Amino acid sequence: MVKWLTRESPDFPPLQQALREPNGLLAIGGDLSAARLVNAYRHGCFPWYQAGQPLLWWSPDPRTVLFPPDLHVSRSLAKTLRKTPLRVTYDQAFAQVILACAGPRRDADGTWITAEMRQAYQELHAQGWAHSVEVWDGDQLVGGLYGIAMGKLFFGESMFSHVDNASKIGFVTLVRDLAAWGFVMIDCQMQTAHLQSLGASSLSRERFADYLAKYLDQASMAAWPTSCG
Repeated sequence: MVKWLTRESPDFPPLQQALREPNGLLAIGGDLSAARLVNAYRHGCFPWYQAGQPLLWWSPDPRTVLFPPDLHVSRSLAKTLRKTPLRVTYDQAFAQVILACAGPRRDADGTWITAEMRQAYQELHAQGWAHSVEVWDGDQLVGGLYGIAMGKLFFGESMFSHVDNASKIGFVTLVRDLAAWGFVMIDCQMQTAHLQSLGASSLSRERFADYLAKYLDQASMAAWPTSCG
């Protein structure tokens, strides 16, 4: 039985109560307040729903993650990274990045990043939890991604690309910098061929919870930079 949350009930059920089918559905309802979202990531679940649906909270088993030492950069991508004119920044255009991530996709019928979701994560950004990675061609935003940083863990949410390899350039740059800053794991949530090609792997929900318990409250870097290089 999936637990229904109310606005007054901030607590999520234990992760082991998540359904097997659909894989990982843990709770329904509640709200997208900053406090609940922070609690969700700390608990090991995340919101994912379509417009017109109630709020759905998920903790899939297995979980797709990427450990920075496992990052795989193909020869062609490495060549692109060396020669690209694109530049990468952090936290310079969060609202633009999340709006672009919410745009139409060729491989999807609509988006799960609703206006309510954008507003909620912009509040998390204002509070210092959510961060964006921007990829620029001159002064034009052509790719990027956003996610949540807690302790030594980064919870990736979505990415977009308007030119070839832009999201990969942003992602690889982020992973390399996260490694330098002491982060130990990037949560990718669901497996895709794109993430798998970059080194993502599967982790059981139990092991994922172990990483939460160990690294959520360990300090990494004090503040995010605004550019890299």
